[in-house]
Amino acid sequence: MTILALDDIHFAYPGYAPVLEGASLSLEPGQRLALTGPNGAGKSTLLRIALGLQKPSKGTVTAFGELRQDEADFHEVRRRIGLVFQDPDDQLFCPTVAEDIAFGPLNLGRSREEALAIVDKVLGDLSLMHLKDRVTHKLSGGEKRLVTLATVLAMEPEALLLDEPTNALDTRNEARLLEILQGLPQAILLISHSPGFRKSLTDEALDLRDGKLVKAEA
Repeated sequence: MTILALDDIHFAYPGYAPVLEGASLSLEPGQRLALTGPNGAGKSTLLRIALGLQKPSKGTVTAFGELRQDEADFHEVRRRIGLVFQDPDDQLFCPTVAEDIAFGPLNLGRSREEALAIVDKVLGDLSLMHLKDRVTHKLSGGEKRLVTLATVLAMEPEALLLDEPTNALDTRNEARLLEILQGLPQAILLISHSPGFRKSLTDEALDLRDGKLVKAEA
Protein backbone atom coordinates (compact mmCIF):
# COMPACT_ATOMS: atom_id res chain seq x y z
CA MET A 1 0.00 0.00 0.00
CA THR A 2 1.22 3.51 -0.87
CA ILE A 3 2.34 5.28 2.32
CA LEU A 4 1.70 8.81 1.15
CA ALA A 5 0.22 10.43 -1.96
CA LEU A 6 -0.04 14.15 -2.56
CA ASP A 7 -2.10 15.03 -5.61
CA ASP A 8 -2.34 18.44 -7.33
CA ILE A 9 -1.34 20.38 -4.21
CA HIS A 10 -1.74 24.17 -4.34
CA PHE A 11 -0.64 26.50 -1.54
CA ALA A 12 0.11 30.18 -0.97
CA TYR A 13 1.04 32.08 2.18
CA PRO A 14 -1.30 35.05 2.76
CA GLY A 15 -0.20 38.07 0.75
CA TYR A 16 2.41 36.14 -1.27
CA ALA A 17 2.54 34.45 -4.66
CA PRO A 18 1.69 30.73 -4.65
CA VAL A 19 4.56 28.38 -3.74
CA LEU A 20 2.80 25.19 -4.80
CA GLU A 21 0.76 25.05 -7.99
CA GLY A 22 -0.13 21.44 -8.73
CA ALA A 23 2.62 19.49 -6.93
CA SER A 24 2.12 15.71 -6.83
CA LEU A 25 4.18 12.85 -5.40
CA SER A 26 3.83 9.41 -3.88
CA LEU A 27 5.98 7.49 -1.39
CA GLU A 28 5.96 3.70 -1.38
CA PRO A 29 7.17 1.31 1.34
CA GLY A 30 10.98 1.14 1.33
CA GLN A 31 11.31 3.96 -1.20
CA ARG A 32 14.06 6.59 -0.77
CA LEU A 33 13.04 9.83 -2.48
CA ALA A 34 14.73 13.25 -2.46
CA LEU A 35 13.07 16.63 -3.01
CA THR A 36 15.28 19.25 -4.63
CA GLY A 37 14.71 22.84 -5.68
CA PRO A 38 15.78 26.37 -4.79
CA ASN A 39 15.31 27.91 -1.34
CA GLY A 40 11.74 29.12 -0.88
CA ALA A 41 10.39 26.75 -3.55
CA GLY A 42 8.00 25.15 -1.04
CA LYS A 43 9.76 21.89 -0.14
CA SER A 44 9.32 22.24 3.64
CA THR A 45 5.75 23.43 3.10
CA LEU A 46 5.04 20.22 1.18
CA LEU A 47 6.22 18.09 4.13
CA ARG A 48 4.04 20.05 6.54
CA ILE A 49 1.02 19.63 4.24
CA ALA A 50 1.72 15.88 4.10
CA LEU A 51 1.26 15.70 7.89
CA GLY A 52 -1.66 18.11 8.07
CA LEU A 53 0.35 20.89 9.73
CA GLN A 54 -0.71 23.19 6.91
CA LYS A 55 -3.77 22.97 4.71
CA PRO A 56 -3.55 23.23 0.91
CA SER A 57 -5.91 25.56 -0.92
CA LYS A 58 -6.48 22.77 -3.44
CA GLY A 59 -5.45 19.16 -3.86
CA THR A 60 -5.63 15.97 -1.79
CA VAL A 61 -3.49 14.15 0.76
CA THR A 62 -3.91 10.38 0.94
CA ALA A 63 -2.01 8.36 3.56
CA PHE A 64 -2.12 4.59 4.00
CA GLY A 65 -4.96 4.35 1.50
CA GLU A 66 -7.26 6.89 3.16
CA LEU A 67 -8.05 10.47 2.20
CA ARG A 68 -6.94 12.89 4.95
CA GLN A 69 -8.71 16.23 5.23
CA ASP A 70 -9.53 17.19 8.81
CA GLU A 71 -7.19 17.57 11.77
CA ALA A 72 -8.49 14.32 13.28
CA ASP A 73 -7.60 12.46 10.06
CA PHE A 74 -3.94 13.35 10.52
CA HIS A 75 -3.47 12.08 14.09
CA GLU A 76 -2.85 8.55 12.80
CA VAL A 77 -0.61 9.88 10.01
CA ARG A 78 1.65 11.68 12.51
CA ARG A 79 1.95 8.48 14.55
CA ARG A 80 2.98 6.45 11.51
CA ILE A 81 5.14 9.00 9.66
CA GLY A 82 7.95 10.75 11.51
CA LEU A 83 9.09 14.28 10.63
CA VAL A 84 12.59 15.47 11.53
CA PHE A 85 12.40 19.27 11.48
CA GLN A 86 15.06 21.50 9.96
CA ASP A 87 15.85 23.02 13.39
CA PRO A 88 16.31 20.48 16.24
CA ASP A 89 15.29 23.13 18.79
CA ASP A 90 11.76 23.01 17.31
CA GLN A 91 11.57 19.36 18.35
CA LEU A 92 13.47 19.01 21.64
CA PHE A 93 11.71 20.48 24.67
CA CYS A 94 12.25 18.13 27.64
CA PRO A 95 15.01 18.63 30.24
CA THR A 96 17.01 15.49 29.37
CA VAL A 97 17.65 13.35 26.32
CA ALA A 98 15.92 10.31 27.89
CA GLU A 99 12.78 12.33 28.67
CA ASP A 100 12.67 13.72 25.12
CA ILE A 101 12.88 10.23 23.61
CA ALA A 102 10.34 8.77 26.07
CA PHE A 103 7.82 11.54 25.39
CA GLY A 104 6.50 10.06 22.12
CA PRO A 105 5.98 6.49 23.36
CA LEU A 106 4.35 7.77 26.59
CA ASN A 107 2.06 9.94 24.47
CA LEU A 108 1.08 6.82 22.50
CA GLY A 109 -0.01 5.11 25.72
CA ARG A 110 3.09 3.05 26.52
CA SER A 111 3.81 2.45 30.20
CA ARG A 112 6.78 4.18 31.82
CA GLU A 113 8.71 0.88 31.86
CA GLU A 114 7.98 0.29 28.16
CA ALA A 115 8.99 3.85 27.30
CA LEU A 116 12.28 3.55 29.19
CA ALA A 117 13.01 0.26 27.43
CA ILE A 118 12.41 2.00 24.08
CA VAL A 119 14.77 4.82 25.13
CA ASP A 120 17.53 2.30 25.86
CA LYS A 121 16.92 0.37 22.64
CA VAL A 122 16.92 3.45 20.38
CA LEU A 123 19.99 4.98 22.03
CA GLY A 124 21.74 1.60 21.87
CA ASP A 125 20.87 1.13 18.18
CA LEU A 126 22.20 4.62 17.38
CA SER A 127 25.28 4.26 19.64
CA LEU A 128 24.11 7.30 21.61
CA MET A 129 23.76 5.75 25.07
CA HIS A 130 26.38 8.19 26.40
CA LEU A 131 23.89 11.03 25.84
CA LYS A 132 21.01 9.44 27.79
CA ASP A 133 21.14 11.65 30.89
CA ARG A 134 22.53 14.77 29.26
CA VAL A 135 20.68 18.11 29.45
CA THR A 136 19.19 18.53 25.98
CA HIS A 137 19.80 22.25 25.51
CA LYS A 138 23.50 21.80 26.35
CA LEU A 139 24.13 19.35 23.51
CA SER A 140 26.11 20.36 20.44
CA GLY A 141 24.26 20.98 17.17
CA GLY A 142 25.31 17.58 15.85
CA GLU A 143 24.26 15.79 19.03
CA LYS A 144 20.87 17.54 18.97
CA ARG A 145 20.34 16.42 15.39
CA LEU A 146 21.01 12.77 16.25
CA VAL A 147 18.81 12.95 19.37
CA THR A 148 16.01 14.47 17.28
CA LEU A 149 16.18 11.45 14.99
CA ALA A 150 16.11 9.19 18.06
CA THR A 151 12.91 10.88 19.32
CA VAL A 152 11.25 10.17 15.98
CA LEU A 153 12.48 6.55 15.75
CA ALA A 154 11.13 5.89 19.26
CA MET A 155 7.65 6.27 17.76
CA GLU A 156 8.43 3.35 15.39
CA PRO A 157 7.24 5.18 12.27
CA GLU A 158 6.76 3.49 8.92
CA ALA A 159 8.30 6.41 7.01
CA LEU A 160 10.60 9.35 7.73
CA LEU A 161 10.33 12.88 6.37
CA LEU A 162 13.74 14.55 6.77
CA ASP A 163 14.05 18.34 6.34
CA GLU A 164 17.71 19.33 5.87
CA PRO A 165 18.97 16.73 8.38
CA THR A 166 22.64 17.65 7.83
CA ASN A 167 22.18 21.30 8.90
CA ALA A 168 24.83 22.27 11.50
CA LEU A 169 26.54 18.87 11.26
CA ASP A 170 30.31 18.52 11.00
CA THR A 171 31.74 15.93 8.63
CA ARG A 172 32.00 13.22 11.28
CA ASN A 173 28.39 13.60 12.48
CA GLU A 174 27.11 13.81 8.91
CA ALA A 175 28.82 10.51 8.13
CA ARG A 176 27.36 8.99 11.32
CA LEU A 177 23.85 10.21 10.44
CA LEU A 178 24.17 8.82 6.91
CA GLU A 179 25.29 5.45 8.27
CA ILE A 180 22.30 5.34 10.63
CA LEU A 181 19.78 6.31 7.95
CA GLN A 182 21.19 3.82 5.42
CA GLY A 183 20.62 1.04 7.94
CA LEU A 184 16.96 1.87 8.61
CA PRO A 185 14.07 -0.04 6.97
CA GLN A 186 11.72 2.95 6.73
CA ALA A 187 10.75 4.74 3.53
CA ILE A 188 12.42 8.16 3.43
CA LEU A 189 11.42 11.48 1.87
CA LEU A 190 14.48 13.73 2.07
CA ILE A 191 15.09 17.44 1.64
CA SER A 192 18.84 18.16 1.58
CA HIS A 193 21.02 20.81 -0.02
CA SER A 194 23.92 18.31 0.00
CA PRO A 195 24.17 16.46 -3.35
CA GLY A 196 26.53 13.88 -1.86
CA PHE A 197 24.18 13.11 1.03
CA ARG A 198 21.19 12.83 -1.34
CA LYS A 199 23.10 10.53 -3.69
CA SER A 200 24.23 8.28 -0.84
CA LEU A 201 20.77 7.93 0.71
CA THR A 202 18.16 8.17 -2.04
CA ASP A 203 17.52 6.35 -5.31
CA GLU A 204 15.53 9.05 -7.08
CA ALA A 205 14.66 12.72 -6.85
CA LEU A 206 11.86 15.11 -7.69
CA ASP A 207 12.69 18.74 -8.43
CA LEU A 208 10.27 21.41 -7.20
CA ARG A 209 10.17 24.34 -9.59
CA ASP A 210 7.41 26.80 -10.39
CA GLY A 211 5.16 25.05 -7.91
CA LYS A 212 5.31 21.61 -9.55
CA LEU A 213 7.40 18.47 -9.07
CA VAL A 214 9.29 16.92 -11.97
CA LYS A 215 11.62 13.93 -12.04
CA ALA A 216 15.23 14.94 -11.46
CA GLU A 217 18.64 13.40 -11.04
CA ALA A 218 19.16 12.27 -7.43
